[in-house]
Amino acid sequence: MVIDQEIPAGITRRARYFIRAHGHWAGRTDIEQYRAKWMEHGVPKAQIDRVSAYEAVWGGLVLPPSPHYDGGPRTLSGDVPEGPEPDWHFSAGQQRTALPYAFMIGPSGEFGLHAGTWAPLHASIEGWVEALALADHARRCARSTTTLTGEEVDGLDLDSFDAVPEVAGIADTWWRGTDSLIAIYRGEAEVMHAPPCRTATIYAGLDAWGLRGLDT
Repeated sequence: MVIDQEIPAGITRRARYFIRAHGHWAGRTDIEQYRAKWMEHGVPKAQIDRVSAYEAVWGGLVLPPSPHYDGGPRTLSGDVPEGPEPDWHFSAGQQRTALPYAFMIGPSGEFGLHAGTWAPLHASIEGWVEALALADHARRCARSTTTLTGEEVDGLDLDSFDAVPEVAGIADTWWRGTDSLIAIYRGEAEVMHAPPCRTATIYAGLDAWGLRGLDT
């Protein structure tokens, strides 16, 4: 169990509870031991600073698997930045299983998938963690769950739904209706140029608590 002092700031109470109840720390990496070597190989100081800042806040955090992307990173952990300018990326953490893409932090702090093509899922690592927490909450509270794929996803009518802001969605988004939550995952479709990989999960039969939980 993670103690409150270890939980990063700037996330909802729901995400804090999720980390506290289901996460643990595996130990951070000392990025400073690599600074001189990375700079010798042409990595700019500012990019190393980004990795160091990421590791200081999120490094070593182990969370339950995501319902998609084969669970997401096993442990959040930064690694050597990859350029060139202006599109420097660095690893967000190693995969749990063999995948055709890596989990990376983008040039503006986005969390996403990289396989030659860059597909940002959320505008921040906080958004990824919020999405994990919301998926766990929705799964526990929903009376029914429905999965759509491919063209079915594009047929969803979201006019009566509001985007869930805390997940900071880009390719992956969450939507809140009167009694349901919808999670849309387009990351694999974008990074692998494979439209059939689009997926949506509809969590239905939610009351007021199920729709929001500890979202403040």
